[in-house]
Amino acid sequence: MISAYSQYAWLIPLFPLLSFLILTAMGRQLKEAGSYISIIAMFASFIVAMLIFIERLGGQIEDYTWNKLTWLKMGTATLNLGFEITNLNALMLVIVTLVSLLVNLYSKGYMHGDERINVFFAYIALFTFSMLGLVISENLVQLYIFWELVGVCSFLLVGFWYFKPEARAAAKKAFIVTRVGDVGLLIAILLLFWAMPNHAMDFSSIHNAFTTGKISGGLATLIAILIFVGAVGKSGQFPLHTWLPDAMEGPTPISALIHAATMVAAGVYLVARTFDVFQASPTALTVVACIGGFTAIFAATIGTAQNDIKRILAYSTVSQLGYMMMALGIGTTVAYTAGIFHLFTHAFFKALLFLGAGSVIHAVHTQDIHEMGGVGSKMKVTAWTFGIGALALSGIPPLSGFWSKDAILAEAFTHNQLLFWVGLIAAFFTAFYMSRLFFLVFLGKPRNDAHAHESPPTMTIPLVVLAVLAVLAGFVFTPFSPWLGTWLTGQEAEEHANAVVMILSTLAGVLGIGLGYLIYVKKSISNDVVSARAPWLYRLLNRKYYIDEIYEAVIVKSLKGLGLLLQWFDDYIVDGVVRLATYSVVGIGRLGSRLQNGQVQTYGLATLLGLLILALALAGRRFINAG
Repeated sequence: MISAYSQYAWLIPLFPLLSFLILTAMGRQLKEAGSYISIIAMFASFIVAMLIFIERLGGQIEDYTWNKLTWLKMGTATLNLGFEITNLNALMLVIVTLVSLLVNLYSKGYMHGDERINVFFAYIALFTFSMLGLVISENLVQLYIFWELVGVCSFLLVGFWYFKPEARAAAKKAFIVTRVGDVGLLIAILLLFWAMPNHAMDFSSIHNAFTTGKISGGLATLIAILIFVGAVGKSGQFPLHTWLPDAMEGPTPISALIHAATMVAAGVYLVARTFDVFQASPTALTVVACIGGFTAIFAATIGTAQNDIKRILAYSTVSQLGYMMMALGIGTTVAYTAGIFHLFTHAFFKALLFLGAGSVIHAVHTQDIHEMGGVGSKMKVTAWTFGIGALALSGIPPLSGFWSKDAILAEAFTHNQLLFWVGLIAAFFTAFYMSRLFFLVFLGKPRNDAHAHESPPTMTIPLVVLAVLAVLAGFVFTPFSPWLGTWLTGQEAEEHANAVVMILSTLAGVLGIGLGYLIYVKKSISNDVVSARAPWLYRLLNRKYYIDEIYEAVIVKSLKGLGLLLQWFDDYIVDGVVRLATYSVVGIGRLGSRLQNGQVQTYGLATLLGLLILALALAGRRFINAG
């Protein structure tokens, strides 16, 4: 069955692009009216995305591809521009447009009064255009262009408050660290272009080449791992995760947009979009699973010792992205579905948590959870919705996070027991640090002089919508209703109920919350039990395993040293040779100008000296010949 709406998918990124152009052209003349242009544009994109998604739900709709615009010709190879709609990217289009729409609406209240508010909405529009273009790209080269554009937009948004040194540093760090991963992706694209039949770079041809074994063995492993390196950079996987928590220096709506449904999701989407490449290499799948599992528990432990509300959520994002990669690395159809399912649910409850954190920061003007307290009594909507998001993230049934996390753990339990226990322990830490955050912020007595008050409706309405989605989104893929798996993959991808996994994952969440309650509410356990008895452990977690310090000592200082050496070589060797030549010519010129002074005595002396030198030269030559 041919889709009626997929042919109009190009409109989805077009609307935010037009919004960006209008806001950029009009500048500050629009004042705060520019927010309405951005919101209307995103609403239009969301409507088109929903029409495509709903149509694809009913019946067997064929994938739609349009690639009739010739872009590059290289000998016999031709690269076209176009777009492609599949069930995977139809789902992604809904996630991105919905979260972006809610973030735009929220930002109208959060950024009220900022003198650069129209610039902010212009950047969001360009960012959303880039992400939507990435999602519907028909070939890998086109995807790479939008991939880089997403990185540029993240640099602009993270450093939006450029007058803050921390924001400037965070923007540069995000840009540079993600470039490391992007180099890997670029090399993978070059290898694919060299190895693919007829140099075809569209995803359909890549699928055929790897599923039929035309590209296999070591080359397939190398290409897959290099693609994954690109995903590691964008999705904040260890060891390229350090930029993501620092990106919290940007406005909070941007934290929600980057950490929920857009930039960080791009890496997971890339691996899912090129999953055939990874399936051709069991080694690559193992690498993906191990890096994902390690990232999940690594970031979860760090989150337990952070005090900045946004950084706690940032490390939570790193951990949950690790879950998604771990699922994709397991390599089965059900695990693949579970990874995408967790991306789907995570987008809603993590956007909810970041926007809820922004609502609290907007009210109390601090990000340190130890300086908050008692906020829940003054901000009931924020407290209730944030609580729902925290429970969903902690994997408490029947919220969405429980179903998606359980689906991943069930596959890990079946195929890799080590990954299962790693994921289960990470789930316990997740529940603990989220309960710690909630109890310190929303319960107890106020710890500062700020008079908290509920945020305006433009900020609370998105919270309510996301809270509803955080409750209901999980029911699209359960052991009792495995609809998503079959629809997404076209194969039977039913999750088999595993009572042991369900009990253990629920128990991990409950124990984590219970421990948080005993420490921060009941106070039957001292909150400095770790820092007092094992201060080295607390410092290790609080300092994020000293990864930034290691990078500073090993990489940053080494590169600075190399830079100083090259600068010295340039200043004293390269420039020295140039200066020597200059000084030599100038010196000869000055000598000549002294000789040519118009005095006959000087000319006579010069002539005499010349004759003397000539005579000595001739005499010396005869002496040498005679000898």
